[in-house]
Amino acid sequence: MTGIFTDNTNKSRFEYSLNGSMAFANYRRAGTTLYIDYVEAPPALRGTGAAGTLMQQIVELARKENLTIVPICGYAAAWLSKHG
Repeated sequence: MTGIFTDNTNKSRFEYSLNGSMAFANYRRAGTTLYIDYVEAPPALRGTGAAGTLMQQIVELARKENLTIVPICGYAAAWLSKHG
């Protein structure tokens, strides 16, 4: 699955665009902590793995920037528990 991952700092959200649809994760930064408040995938992307790919990209970015991820969103917490 090839999509485009971006950090939309104006909206404080990570975005993953695929096939004309976008999954996103709202976030907040506080020092070296990255809070993932909410993850959303539109119906067109549900079941495609897009939200998981988005989370993987977030984890990779956090590693590069030495950030600690704190999941507030249930999906983010479950994904990190299984894959993190």
